[in-house]
This record gives sequence, structure tokens and C-alpha cells, in this order.
Amino acid sequence: MVFSSNVFLFLFLPTFLGLYYLCGARYRNLLLLIASYVFYAWWRVDFLALFAVVTLWNYWIGLKVGAAGVRTRSARHWLLLGVALDLAILGYFKYTNFGVDSFNALIATFGLQPFVISHILLPIGISFYVFESISYIIDVYRGDTPATHRLIDFAAFVAIFPHLIAGPVLRFRDLAGQFHHRTHTLDKFAEGCTRFMQGFIKKVFIADTLAPLVSHCFALENPSAADAWLGALAYTAQLYFDFSGYSDMAIGLGLMMGFRFLENFKQPYISQSITEFWRRWHISLSTWLRDYLYVSLGGNRGGTVSTYRNLMLTMLLGGLWHGANFTFVLWGAWHGLWLAMERALGVDAAPQRFNPLKWVATFLVVILGWVLFRSENLQVAARMYQAMFSFGGWQLSEFGQAGLTDLQVATLVIAYAGLALFGLHDFYSKPLAHAAPKAAVDEPAGEAMPVAAGASRVGRLLAWSTTLQRPLLLLLFCASVLKLSAQSYSPFLYFQF
Repeated sequence: MVFSSNVFLFLFLPTFLGLYYLCGARYRNLLLLIASYVFYAWWRVDFLALFAVVTLWNYWIGLKVGAAGVRTRSARHWLLLGVALDLAILGYFKYTNFGVDSFNALIATFGLQPFVISHILLPIGISFYVFESISYIIDVYRGDTPATHRLIDFAAFVAIFPHLIAGPVLRFRDLAGQFHHRTHTLDKFAEGCTRFMQGFIKKVFIADTLAPLVSHCFALENPSAADAWLGALAYTAQLYFDFSGYSDMAIGLGLMMGFRFLENFKQPYISQSITEFWRRWHISLSTWLRDYLYVSLGGNRGGTVSTYRNLMLTMLLGGLWHGANFTFVLWGAWHGLWLAMERALGVDAAPQRFNPLKWVATFLVVILGWVLFRSENLQVAARMYQAMFSFGGWQLSEFGQAGLTDLQVATLVIAYAGLALFGLHDFYSKPLAHAAPKAAVDEPAGEAMPVAAGASRVGRLLAWSTTLQRPLLLLLFCASVLKLSAQSYSPFLYFQF
């Protein structure tokens, strides 16, 4: 089941919310757990058993680690056991096919017969709920949160359906208090509905409209430079509106139930460095990688060479987390390389002034990385790069024009206009309150930025538009629902991870 489906909008969600507010506070966490399991089992019932096993395993490990004491040798042994099994489960389901295919490609060069195994199906959401489970037992080991004895609360935390399939990556220590007590008000519910509708429009109206164009451009055998750049720019917009739309919907659904999740995106395409980009993009994952991988590797405490090594390893593993493909590994290496270079150059991770040249350079680096991220294999990526930098054929090819519609052009223009407008407003009016995940890790976050003169004009424009925001939002949401009903399926891009 996905948020952008009629069965969720008109059956699951209203039924759940009705039961949720009719039952007493004592039973709401149990109801949330049951509803989340139904939500997950809608895809495949058999993988629900794996989900439950991972939950029970980490609940038990958490109790053992907690009983052994903070950072004791015994606690460390229990922690290593818990993490080992979690990673073994993730590795088996997510990387076995990749490992066997890579091994077969290697031995084929020596004329040997390939090693044959049955294809292993990847359970949806496994990367997210395994990472959340690992963060819980590590936090218990470090003393950042006590081991919970409330199995229902822990199971509901792992399974809570708003974030179950594609994040954000939540932490038990941030939500433990909300499982015990959370407020339910009409204003909070209305805020959640507004946030959900915003995300739904991002996904259905923008991302889904651009999706066929992206697929068409990346499938061209001989793309022109214009075809390749159009595909890269369209995917850059599609991925952001798809994933940030999902995060908006997850945060909105949480608010409807009284939970307040942390933000996952803060206008990343306004960044003026890759370090700043990772402060703004997929914040829940980037901070997870910082706190549980980068710091565990030693962070920046072991000298310059060790710091660069840790940055590269963190980003390589972060790339591999996204999928079992060499394209993801190289994408991680690409970002790791830029993070290391920026750290060596002392690049400001929270700039106080907008520099167009730095923004253009950063945006170009991000786009080039997304080409790797989107490509099915290295051959497709090489074909796209070759076309992008052929510096010829700056007109769409005949095949490129065949996949382009007026609606897609208009949507792409609107998407980038919105990114520019809201990005500049966010830059001038809001400080980055969270720490950088990698290059500036272990260092304090940036200070609040002063409001520049140009920001007041952007702010006035946005303030003026708020008078039309709610009726326009409702109108667009209704139109998005109609559009959804006309299309057969609307999966989220991050489901594959």
C-alpha cells in the first residue's frame, strides 16, 4: 500500500483515524501497531514475519545491552551481536543478488560456469527499519536512551506506517516521550492535513508528471546533448519532489496522530557547497550516517588522513545503502570526494551570503551525481555523460522530442521556479539548525543568518500569496486525486531502497 493510492486515501486512512480517535489513549499505540502491520502486509504477508522477528530481536538485544550497563564490555558484546545479525539480514536480502552477479561476471572472464541461485526478493522498507533498529541499540549502549520494557511502544516505533516504507529514518530516543504522551488538537490535525496535501501534490502533480520524461531520456540509445541535459534536469526535480513529497506526507500523517517528526529536507538545491547540501538533503539519513557510522569510524579525531578516509568510507557505504549497484557506490564516492576536498579547503558549511557562482558549481556537481544515481548501470551513465559533454547537438533529437509534452515542459518550469523562490526565501529567513552530517561533523552548526535586503521582497511575495494558499492547496489536492485515479500506479522512488 502506498500513500498515493485510492485504497489508502479512501479506505485505510479514514478507517484508521476514525478508530484512533474513538479508542482511548491507552490503546492508541496498540492500534497504531496493528494498523502498521496491516499496511505492511498489504504488500506481502510473508515478509511481515521477518519484520516482526527483526523487531523482537532488537527489543531483546536492547534489554540485554541496557542490563549490562552503559559502554561496558558485556554491553559491547551484546551490541555487536545485535548489529551483526541486523546487518546479516540486510546483507542477505539486499546484496546477495548483487554479490553473486558480480562474482559470476568475474569468473566468466576465466571461462568458468556461473554460480546459480534463486533470485532473492527485497522486502520493502528493510533498509529503514534495520537502520532504526541499529540506532536504538547503539543509543542504549551509549546511554543516550534507556532500554524500553514496553514492547508495544518499541514495535510501534519500528513499524509506524507514515515512515515505514521510505523514511524518514526515525530514532527511538526522539519519539519515546511521544509514545508515552502526545497532544491531539484541532490545529495540530489541520497542520498535518495541510502538510499531507502539500506532499501529495508534490508527488502526484510534479514528480509523476516528470517521471515518463525522465525514463524516456535515460532510455535513449543515442541522446543529443539537449536530450541528456533535459533528462538530468528533469530527474533532479523529479527525485526531490517525489522524496520530499513522501517526507511531507509522513510528517503530516504523524501530526494527525499527535507525533511530530523531524524535518527531512530544507531546500537542498539552494546549497552553495556539497557540505551544505548534505545539511539539507535527506537529513534523517545523513545525520544517521554521521552519528552511527562516521563517528564510530573515528570521525575527525584521528588526524587529517583518517578524517578523509572516514568521510570516503561513510559516503561509499551510504551510496551502497541506496542499492546494490556500482552506480550507487560511485555516486557515494563522488560525494565523498567533494566533501573531503571542501573540508581541506575550509569551505563554509553555512554561508551567510548567497554567491551565484558557488550555487551554480554545487548544483552542477549534484546534477552530475544524480545521473549516476538514476542510471540502471554504468553503461547508461557513460552514455549520458558523453552526450552531456559532447558540446554539440543542442537541439532535442527526433526521439527526444517524441517523449516530450507541453505539460511536462510547463511542469518542469514550475518546479524550478518554485525551487528558486522557496529556496531563496528559506536561505535568507531561516538558519540551518542541524549539524553537518559529514565534512563538518563533530563541529557546531552554523549561526543564524541575517536577513538580506532582497529577502524582504521574496518574503512579502510569499506573505501575499498566503491569502490564496489554502483554497489553492485544496483545489490542487482535489485535482491531484483525480489525476491519481486516472493513472494505474504511483510508486515512490525510494521504495527500491
